[in-house]
Amino acid sequence: MPGHTTCLAHLADAERDAYLYSLTPGADIDHSGTTFTEPLLGSLLDAFRDPATGFPRLGVARFISATFQGNAEFEFVTFQGNATFRSAIFKVDAGFGAATFQSDVEFRSTTFKGDAVFQAAIFACTANFTVATFQSGARFDGANFQGGTRFEEATFQGNAEFVATDFQGDTGFGSVAFQRDARFELAVFQGDARFEMAVFERAASLGPFVCAGRVRLSGAVFGSPVTLTLAARRLECRRTRWSSTAEIRLRYATVDFAQAVFEYPLTIAADAEPFFLPGGQPVSEQALADTPSATVRMISMRGVDAAHLVLSDIDLAMCMLTGTVHLDQIQLEGTCSFNEVPRTQWRRWPPVRFTQRRILFEERIWRVSEPAAAPGWNAAVSGTVRVGPAQLAPVYRALRKALEDGKNEPGAADFYYGEMEMRRHDRTNTTRAERGLLFGYWLLSG
Repeated sequence: MPGHTTCLAHLADAERDAYLYSLTPGADIDHSGTTFTEPLLGSLLDAFRDPATGFPRLGVARFISATFQGNAEFEFVTFQGNATFRSAIFKVDAGFGAATFQSDVEFRSTTFKGDAVFQAAIFACTANFTVATFQSGARFDGANFQGGTRFEEATFQGNAEFVATDFQGDTGFGSVAFQRDARFELAVFQGDARFEMAVFERAASLGPFVCAGRVRLSGAVFGSPVTLTLAARRLECRRTRWSSTAEIRLRYATVDFAQAVFEYPLTIAADAEPFFLPGGQPVSEQALADTPSATVRMISMRGVDAAHLVLSDIDLAMCMLTGTVHLDQIQLEGTCSFNEVPRTQWRRWPPVRFTQRRILFEERIWRVSEPAAAPGWNAAVSGTVRVGPAQLAPVYRALRKALEDGKNEPGAADFYYGEMEMRRHDRTNTTRAERGLLFGYWLLSG
């Protein structure tokens, strides 16, 4: 304390009373390193109680490395200045329900040994919970994060609940450990939602929630069954690992699934209708109002073992499939669409006619890169890797077999034609006689 050699907890009663009497609502305080009993914290907050509202109102509040031995009751408290609880220890419950943080707040490296309750709290600026440890339940239901939010490397040893939470800035859960249930139902992310390298050890229910930016799950690990239900612009699952069954239901999303690993059945499905709440009301998708279509598009499955993968109503027109393992065992349900050849162009010479069929996106890239490419093919997408007929023929063969095994022989015809086309153009693995025979087939049939 200023003018003393001790902290607030060790002041004489008369000196402590004099200090508390001198405080006014909105004043700045610094009680770093102080040990608070429940009565002492109550007396301090009572000194800041605003007569107009009946709730405490603090200015800059510094509680760095403070220890709260009893329940820490900060409900309905307004922090007008920066609130710093870095490395603080809450030995029992920490209650910040309906608290308002008007400036930056920091709980970095804070330890919550009891329940941490931030229900309906308002974070007007940045909120930093990096490396925090929640040893019991953590409840952020209905909280409003208006600035950037960071939970990187935090540990949730109890249940983590973010039901109906509103994240208006970018949100980071990178390298977080969820050791028990994690719930994000009805959460809304106005920016990106980052879960890179997060570990979900128990069952997780991510959704239904809405993200106006990207949901980034690259490198995340799901150790138990998970249901992911979301409407987002983009879903990134590069090198994500599922160690149990999983179901991903999506709207609007462009999905990058490169090098994802799953050992049990995993379903990715597109929902034509908005998700519904338990009471029957549709989930609001206002954050995605400017998105023209709710179609779900897959752009990469390279490096994936598709033996246990089920795709339902997914657009694969821009998907990179070369390098996918066990593609012949993939299950395509509903209306999974592929790329198509250009429309036939009638002209005097030379005549150009394209056989109407479904094709791989990689074939389109290869054809447009050929010196003698026929008019009508779109320009290749920047950043894509070009592969040739030798790599594309096995992909067509695997897709053909997958559809035939699913009793969809008519749907497999296009991929059989694509396989023959790639073999006809392959000068590495086919002989001249074989290419001549395929050329004759092409003249007669296509």
